Amino acid sequence: MLNKDIKIVDTTLRDGEQTAGVVFANREKVRIARFLDEVGVHQIEVGVPVMGGDEKQAIKDIVKLGLKASIMGWNRAVVSDIQHSIDCGVDAVAISISTSDIHIKHKLRTSREWVLESMIKAVEFSKKAGMYISVNAEDASRSDMDFLIQFANEAKKAGADRLRYCDTVGILEPFTIFERVKTLQEQVGIDIEMHTHNDFGMATANALAGIKAGANHVGVTVLGLGERAGNAALEEVVMALKHLENIDLGFKTEMFRSLAEYVSLASGRELPAWKAIVGSNMFAHESGIHADGAIKNPKTYEVFTPEEVGLTRQIVIGKHSGTASIKMKFSEYGIHLTEAEAEEILARVRSTAVELKRTLFDKELMYIYEESVVKHA
Repeated sequence: MLNKDIKIVDTTLRDGEQTAGVVFANREKVRIARFLDEVGVHQIEVGVPVMGGDEKQAIKDIVKLGLKASIMGWNRAVVSDIQHSIDCGVDAVAISISTSDIHIKHKLRTSREWVLESMIKAVEFSKKAGMYISVNAEDASRSDMDFLIQFANEAKKAGADRLRYCDTVGILEPFTIFERVKTLQEQVGIDIEMHTHNDFGMATANALAGIKAGANHVGVTVLGLGERAGNAALEEVVMALKHLENIDLGFKTEMFRSLAEYVSLASGRELPAWKAIVGSNMFAHESGIHADGAIKNPKTYEVFTPEEVGLTRQIVIGKHSGTASIKMKFSEYGIHLTEAEAEEILARVRSTAVELKRTLFDKELMYIYEESVVKHA
C-alpha cells in the first residue's frame, strides 16, 4: 500500500514549542518557517492563533512571507478558534478533538455524540471559509476502533481533507500501527497523517509503519522536539524514506545540520553528538577496525555521505584507534610514518586517552610525535 506521494507536515512551531520550557521569539519563528520552506517541507503548522498576542502576530508575519509551503493554524473544534486562524490568513486549519473514551470522560467530561457534533460543526464552518482541513483525532491510539472509523467517516462527509492519526501518548508499536491505519484507510478512504510521539522511542518507526499502511502525510518536528519525549524527527523521517524506502521527496537535506543547529539554539535544547542523522558523531570514527574501513571505503561504515546532511567525516584519535588512523592523521600534516613509528605513537595515544578520559587533539598528537619519534631520530 506504499504511497510514494508523501507530504511532510512540520509542527516544530506548534508541537515543538509545546516542549516543556521552550519558547521561540517571533523573529525565530519567522526564521524557522523560512528554513523549513527552503528545505522542502510541504506544510508548516505555525502555531495556535486563538492564543492571540505575539502568537497571532508571528503567524501573520509568516503568512506574509509568501512561502511555497501551505501554512496551517492549530485549533480546538471550536468555531471561534477557527475564526482566529482565518483572521491570520492561513490556508489550512487543523481541528483537534479527543476520540478516546479516557479523554472524553476525564478531560472533556462529555460524550462521543458531543465530540462528533463539535467536530462536524467546526469542519463545516472551515469548509465554507475555503480552508484545507485536517481533522485531528487526539489520542487515536487509545480510541475504540469502531468509533474512530465513525469519526473519520463523519469528518470526511463534513468536508475534511485528511485525518490526523495521533499516537498522543506514544504507546503503539509499528505492527499495531500498521494494522490500524490499514483498517482506517480501507474503511474510510481518506488521506491520513501520522502524528507519532516518542515515549517508547518508536516515533519514527511508527510514522514509517503508518506510511506502509497507506498514510500519505507525516507530522514531524526538527530534532524530534515536542511534548514529553517528543515527536518523529523531520530529518529521520525524510532520510529513512529516501534510503530505506527509496522515496526521495526532493528535500535539500544538505541543510539539515544547519537547520538542526538553529532550532537547537532557538529552543535552548542540546543537539546531542549522538543524534541520528544530524549528530556530529554520525561520521566520527575512532574504533580501529571501523576507522580503517572508513578510510579504505566510507561505505563500509556509512550508509550515506556526510555531505548529504551538511556534516563532515572525522577520523577521531583516541583509546580505540588503530595504526591506519594514526598514519592517516599524520599524513594530513605531510608526515609519513612507518609501521613501527605508528605502533609506538599508538601506544602513547592509548595511555594518554585513558589518563585524560577523552580523545586527543591534533596538537597533543604532535607532542606525542615529537617525544616518541623526533627525539629518538
